[in-house]
Amino acid sequence: MLRITDARKQFGDVTAVDGVSFAAQDGAITGLLGPNGAGKTTTLRMLYAVMRPDSGEVRVDDVDAVTAPQEAQARLGVLPDGFGLYPRLTAREHLDYFGALQGIEGQRLEQRTEELIDLLDMRSIADRRTGGFSHGERTKVALARALVHDPQNVLLDEPTNGLDVMSTRAVRAIVRRLRDAGRCVLFSSHVMQEVSALCDSIVVIASGRVVAQGTPDELRRLTGYDNLEDAFVALAGLERGERA
Repeated sequence: MLRITDARKQFGDVTAVDGVSFAAQDGAITGLLGPNGAGKTTTLRMLYAVMRPDSGEVRVDDVDAVTAPQEAQARLGVLPDGFGLYPRLTAREHLDYFGALQGIEGQRLEQRTEELIDLLDMRSIADRRTGGFSHGERTKVALARALVHDPQNVLLDEPTNGLDVMSTRAVRAIVRRLRDAGRCVLFSSHVMQEVSALCDSIVVIASGRVVAQGTPDELRRLTGYDNLEDAFVALAGLERGERA
């Protein structure tokens, strides 16, 4: 479970996050939506303990991510907005390296690496250096890296961005499988069809604040729109016709 309570973060005179509070439950997929500059990425970075809030609380399961960031990170699998891959390492070496950092080794690590290579259709790229990979190929490696230690909590920032149709279907199946296994999944996406199909609950952020929370149906009823994209535009205060 992920919980952020009254979190605030300021950069100079700019308030990026202004009292954000919400929880992402185990056994559920929670969508984090907002227009560019709304504070989504800053919120995610505080949740995965690479950025400290100026005030407020961030908890990963029962761990305080501010006072015990490494313990919190061990409970997380993260696909960030910037992948941070090492260009001279192969896809397989990335999984071996990050699995070892999480304390996985030997036959267990080898088995887990092979499972993810097959699951994400990475067999043809597994032993190539990532420096020449396409965006979609880098996404696959970063996602596999996030899942290598089989974490309880998974944070995904635009997980299907740049993927082809079959790879997108595979990622969606993985997300559903994580939920069905009782994991906590929090993801950000601009694809409203994906959000509507996957999310059990949605948190909408605008101008650094949570402006709405609920199931897709609840947000539609709240705004009076049948289309989730129209509901999001209304809730985020965007101009009519503008899309995230």
